[in-house]
Amino acid sequence: MATSINGAPLNFITPMFFCALLFGSGCLCESVPGLYVFGDSLVDAGNNNYLTLSLAKADFPHNGVDFPTGKATGRFSNGKNAADFLAEKVGLPSAPPYLSLVSKSEKLSSTNATVTGISFASGGAGIFNGTDELFEESIPLTTQVGYYSLVHDQLVQQLGSAGAQAHLAKSLFLVVIGSNDLFGYFNKDSNVYKEYTPQQYVDLMASTLKGLLKRLYGLGARKFVVSGVGVIGCCPAQRIQNTTSECRVEANYWSTKYNDGLKALLRELKSESPYIHYSYFDTYDVMNGLIQHPETYGITEIKEACCGLGNLKADIPCIPISTYCSNRKNHLFWDLYHPTEYASSIFAHSLYSGSQQVTTPMNVEQLVNV
Repeated sequence: MATSINGAPLNFITPMFFCALLFGSGCLCESVPGLYVFGDSLVDAGNNNYLTLSLAKADFPHNGVDFPTGKATGRFSNGKNAADFLAEKVGLPSAPPYLSLVSKSEKLSSTNATVTGISFASGGAGIFNGTDELFEESIPLTTQVGYYSLVHDQLVQQLGSAGAQAHLAKSLFLVVIGSNDLFGYFNKDSNVYKEYTPQQYVDLMASTLKGLLKRLYGLGARKFVVSGVGVIGCCPAQRIQNTTSECRVEANYWSTKYNDGLKALLRELKSESPYIHYSYFDTYDVMNGLIQHPETYGITEIKEACCGLGNLKADIPCIPISTYCSNRKNHLFWDLYHPTEYASSIFAHSLYSGSQQVTTPMNVEQLVNV
């Protein structure tokens, strides 16, 4: 961790108007023309496949065993992730990883980049630039926003200023990040633990994120879908740090405190910029519901990972020599950190059409129609 921190199966598709076209074409979408994804491994579609030094990769078995192709894509899942399911809900194809669309000169190819959306998310990424130190290399949120600015410029070039503005105003900007920053803070080798109190740290997370969201707003983003941090202290990697395999209470407590700050900053952004509309997803509440009442969803295993080896299958991560469970739908966790495809589908359904208890001030279905 850097010492300086700068910088009920519910898997169905909503039939909506589908728009898939290339830069340079006009978009007449009546619903959601594009989905732009920012975040960490929870929504990474394969960007880390292109990072030579990254230790956070999922481009090998048994990842992807339930993906339509049956092959690993770089998603940290046995199949699709929440961003894939959200894309389906709004009638869009899954957003391709940004790095799959750029040439070796790191220039975006207009012949490859679809305006239906791009994923900038990267496994190991955080709000802070130094969060990825544990994984050697990832794309921190600051850089993700920088990549998006290049996409924005090309949209303006291809569609014209008014066309790009209209396209982006209807598009959704999904932001799923923050877990790695908290994992890094509570890492026993963390230096920032000595520099900041937990409250100072989560406040700095929120203020840093606010600045990046404002930058996205300045680059045309109007509809934000922002996910809070989940019950991170209950993932298998955290449970094995307790002899009783119980959740790490401190990590969960500060997740809720960060989420409080995140909700406050979103309200501030709305008051400062009335053209901003957003849906905040209470990942913590929904995930806690799965943990407290798994039988409601047909889940029978909430502690142990499906794929891995050792205690709770979390001593060794999901790699080709690991074993994996035969029924992925009865597990909450796919590996030591990430939910199964089934759990991700539950999250996406709640995000899209959930009540105000878990989506505030509106759900995504309502956000689309604003």
